Amino acid sequence: MPKWLRKSLVVMVTILTFGLVTPSYDHADAVKTPKKDIFDFLADENRNNSSLSEEEDVGYISKDDFVKQMLIAAEAQSFTKFGTRIKPVIENEFSEVILPNIEKAIQNVAAQYPEEKLACLTVSEGPGKGHSEKIFNIKNEKTNEDVIRFHVRRDQPPQQGYWFNFHYHTHHDQFQAHHDLGSIYWDKNTPPKWMS
Repeated sequence: MPKWLRKSLVVMVTILTFGLVTPSYDHADAVKTPKKDIFDFLADENRNNSSLSEEEDVGYISKDDFVKQMLIAAEAQSFTKFGTRIKPVIENEFSEVILPNIEKAIQNVAAQYPEEKLACLTVSEGPGKGHSEKIFNIKNEKTNEDVIRFHVRRDQPPQQGYWFNFHYHTHHDQFQAHHDLGSIYWDKNTPPKWMS
């Protein structure tokens, strides 16, 4: 197949599937499963058509694209964590209030890395179930160390019902400081477990 035709097909598939496919950066999973998503296909095409050195061919992503991809993953991981019982009640407020604050936190992460290093950052496998606070982490794939951890905690202030407190922790202080993203009111009744 001529190179120009192959590149045209890649561009067309990319445009047609934009927003439908969540990027997967876990190359270990790619080895386990034979099917590939569009991002794996594009990465393969880049490797096949590139004359860059091995070190430069690790991957390159702009800060804006990195933030967009992480935000898509953040929303998907969050909605998975909420499950079918919590999601319908809080999804609108989450999208309007919490998600923009998550985006700012991800932008702060992106600002700390040169663009050629952003391709090493990936979203963790999945949210925590039950009473776990974990929504998702962004980790350095090369070192396997978390960079930032996004959590949601169930709070019950006296006589105020239940609230979901969204926050994050960073590696800068060994994940000790609590950085607030906002809170969403649930109800006076106890909320169901996550992912239920």
